[in-house]
Amino acid sequence: MVEFVLLDASVGDTPVRRNFRRELPGDVTVFEISEGELPPDPETFSYDGAVISGSQCSTYDDQPWITDTEDWARAAHDAGIPMIGVCWGHQLLAEALGGRVADMGERELGYRTVRRVGASQLFNGVSRTFTAFETHTDAVVELPENARVTARNDAGLQGFQIGRTYGVQFHPEYDMDAARWVIEGKDISEKDRQAALETVTEDNHAAAAQARLVFENFRRVVAGERVCRIDPITPDR
Repeated sequence: MVEFVLLDASVGDTPVRRNFRRELPGDVTVFEISEGELPPDPETFSYDGAVISGSQCSTYDDQPWITDTEDWARAAHDAGIPMIGVCWGHQLLAEALGGRVADMGERELGYRTVRRVGASQLFNGVSRTFTAFETHTDAVVELPENARVTARNDAGLQGFQIGRTYGVQFHPEYDMDAARWVIEGKDISEKDRQAALETVTEDNHAAAAQARLVFENFRRVVAGERVCRIDPITPDR
């Protein structure tokens, strides 16, 4: 059985633990990084891989726990520990490895269309275009050196990879309850709220099963399993 650590960057009472425990194919040990908990030092790390969650914060907020998490992630990458960051975690990994995150000036919220770019083991079995849930106002605007894009959409970068370090801007772990919960908790106009809620349908949630494949594919990366190569797509930087 694969053993993951979940670096939970959410603040307060959220569905993060429930979502990831349901979707990650393995045992999950949670560290509340927003409360100052960090996994073991990468030099003594005994788990198989690490997952970094989303957060209500921005990666560029002046918070000691964010700086500490960046330091840990950088050391974990250098040590070759497989990692995947989701939303805020995706942005945190990009920033920790030399990229840049900035406010988009707009909000992406609800089920949206994403397209794969290039070929990545993380997206094995995923269609060239797929549906995924989005909730963010920040984005990776500059990639780290040697990173390659693995997914995009009209709002911008949706995925990158450096070795066995992966980031996805979308939320593969969300179920419909979590999607509604996050939309209803946003400080937005009622018109925008209803527009986002209208995307939370059984059809869109079923279509998002494609996005959830990234967790099984990450397990295969962690376990060192050979995966058939997906069809190549024109590279993009």
